[in-house]
Amino acid sequence: MDQIISNGPSASSEPTRAGPIFTPPADILEKGDTVVMLVDIPGADPASLDITLDKHILTIMARVTSAAPEGYTPTYSEFRDGIYERRFVFSEQMDGERIDATLKDGVLRLTVPKSANTAKKINVKAE
Repeated sequence: MDQIISNGPSASSEPTRAGPIFTPPADILEKGDTVVMLVDIPGADPASLDITLDKHILTIMARVTSAAPEGYTPTYSEFRDGIYERRFVFSEQMDGERIDATLKDGVLRLTVPKSANTAKKINVKAE
């Protein structure tokens, strides 16, 4: 079976961003001519969510910040501010032009249709 989506290049370890870089876990499901990607990014700021597709590489980035509810003071926290970053490589089978993305309850859902069959027969002329 050909892979239609694979892990992309790992995130850079350059210290150009404030805070740690987290690699969010993902599930990839396939049904018929559609692929659904579920990426866990709890606490991500929806305004900071950046999803790009460039040369078959899908990059997902989002800032995560901790915030205590109004009137509360944190006394202990295991939650860290940082950036979620994950890359995937799309095969030619994926239609990157028609990706649908939704964020709900800390889960990013990307619905990606497969491309129409682009294979074609090439006729050869004999001379």
